[in-house]
Amino acid sequence: MLVIQTLSKSRSLAGLRVGFAIGQRPLVEALERVKDSFNSYPLGRLAMAGAIAAFEDQDWFERHRDRVIASRERLKDALQSLGFDVVPSSANFLFVRHPGISGSALAVQLRARGILVRHFAKPRIEDYLRIRVGTDADCDRLIVALRDLT
Repeated sequence: MLVIQTLSKSRSLAGLRVGFAIGQRPLVEALERVKDSFNSYPLGRLAMAGAIAAFEDQDWFERHRDRVIASRERLKDALQSLGFDVVPSSANFLFVRHPGISGSALAVQLRARGILVRHFAKPRIEDYLRIRVGTDADCDRLIVALRDLT
């Protein structure tokens, strides 16, 4: 078994490009053998210092995590009240679709309002949007826009 985690979302360190892997020695050694061929972001001292500080501040992590969870649940409830189907999520995003409006149409209309969501024009998920859980103000702006569009 190999467990891989980035700190991009869990610790809000996307700009530092930090992550780690924990696993059985042969799997970790295999990663080490190939890492230089695809990892163009060597881990510098500032990134290491940021990662260490992020792990040392457990209170901040827990407050931030709890805020994201609360915002995600609030957004999920609001989207469901607007008729959206929401795939269960434990992440910092929701995968949703509206049965009456195509995902591409919604993405275009939201973009026109300055709201960016991810849309994937792929079979089976073409009507879904991937919506990142932002601040409560971001979520409120999205909800207002979707209320107007649905």
